Amino acid sequence: MGLFFNVALSVFAATGSFLFGYDSGVMTLVIQSPNFLTYFNTKPESAIIGAINATFSGGAVFGSLMGGLTMDSLGRRKTIMLGAFINLVGAILQSSAQNLAMILVGRIMAGWAVGVLSMSVPIYQSECAHPKTRGLIVGIAQQMIGVGFIVSTWVGYGSSKVPETNPFSWRFPLAFQCAPCLMLLCGMMFFPESPRYLCEIDRADEALVVLKKLHYNGSNDEWIQTEFNEIKLTIDAERAITAPGWRVMFTVPAWRTRLMHATLIQLFGQMTGVNVIGYYSTILYKNLGITGDRNLLVTSIYNVVGPIFNFIFIVFFLDKVGRKKPLIFGTIAISIALICEAVLGSQVNGATGSRKDGISGAGVFFLFAFSCIFSVSFGPISWVYASEIMPLSIRGRGSAFATGIGNWLVGTVWSQVSPIALGEITYNFYFVFVAFNLCVTLPTIWFVFKETNQLTLEEIDLLFGDRALGMLPDNLGDAEKQIEMERIEDARKKLAGTNVTAVH
Repeated sequence: MGLFFNVALSVFAATGSFLFGYDSGVMTLVIQSPNFLTYFNTKPESAIIGAINATFSGGAVFGSLMGGLTMDSLGRRKTIMLGAFINLVGAILQSSAQNLAMILVGRIMAGWAVGVLSMSVPIYQSECAHPKTRGLIVGIAQQMIGVGFIVSTWVGYGSSKVPETNPFSWRFPLAFQCAPCLMLLCGMMFFPESPRYLCEIDRADEALVVLKKLHYNGSNDEWIQTEFNEIKLTIDAERAITAPGWRVMFTVPAWRTRLMHATLIQLFGQMTGVNVIGYYSTILYKNLGITGDRNLLVTSIYNVVGPIFNFIFIVFFLDKVGRKKPLIFGTIAISIALICEAVLGSQVNGATGSRKDGISGAGVFFLFAFSCIFSVSFGPISWVYASEIMPLSIRGRGSAFATGIGNWLVGTVWSQVSPIALGEITYNFYFVFVAFNLCVTLPTIWFVFKETNQLTLEEIDLLFGDRALGMLPDNLGDAEKQIEMERIEDARKKLAGTNVTAVH
């Protein structure tokens, strides 16, 4: 089956990423529905709208952290299915809401589910991917996030054509979430568990079968066996220091470094301002003088552009150009686009006639340019890099922490304050993101981040200077440390024995 099966598995698992995009984007159009605003007695720039989006992001924080526990106990596949079920319940609550409390609880549950899915889907894809195509395989997650945004806005745009008194304009877009939830719940039953997780729970024979199904091309039996042996050796070595709980991520120096990298890449993606633009694009266009049906149409077109560029990038470029170069380009180019957007925004209020139309058109251009740049840099790479640098022993917990704190917690803050800031300081808000990108993101990526392109997950362990052996933290108890040192010695002997066999 090989690459075709691997891509099919990745695309289907990324239905969870589709839900991420759909749930994130659906409120952009819903909050413009006159019936919705009247029903809940609010307006797009109000704190209530900020709370609806913030509860979604807040729920995602806890969902991500919970996913770290279920990834290790239930596995990758069942965690994705659990996220789909929680999302289904949230979708039912939102679409049938009779009061604001039902909307908020439904959004919390949707966010909870998306938190689970946003950290589990890339890990599942990464552990199943061939190192030469891992950028493509994990990049599909970002592609499906974009597709989710597209579907959400066009479903919302189509639903807006009903009379203003008809609640269909907002209930149907919210109810539409149920379809991908059911698809994911049922379909994941037919796909295998990650081979690395199977090795971790001592189902090695099954893991080898899955590896062949994922990577066999008709003549690479030896490579598959070598990969399988490398996975087993790494797991044996990491077991030597695995400790219960979350503390070990911060006490083992190399793991702490890798956790920092994963958390920072998620944080940097948020600090581009992408979700502020995604959630509140209708407000941004209103500030540019674009209102009414034209506003909704431009918003819907905006969400199409990014996924097109993302698709071209992950298919043709990501596994060739690597991770660092696109991130450096993205940081600089996004900052330039936001500066241009701010300058244009400052000129809108005093402009009239054709000059105002020209400024509005240029403003739309730079927002679209922002989407394109993000889609060939932070969009796909934030998920690829964060998922591939985590060691197996803490991959679930580490990814949960990185996604929950670096992505969703920061996103929660911006979701709450952005509609107020956009209403009060308008274009000046962009400079917050520009300053962070140029003063923090750019130097960190340039000097600190590592290039992981084309390396196996086990080779990435060595890139960060550890294979778990000899990395036992000093502050573990003496008795526990003695036991762990014995395990380390056993792992070393196995590694030495394998090397001798390889020489013969």
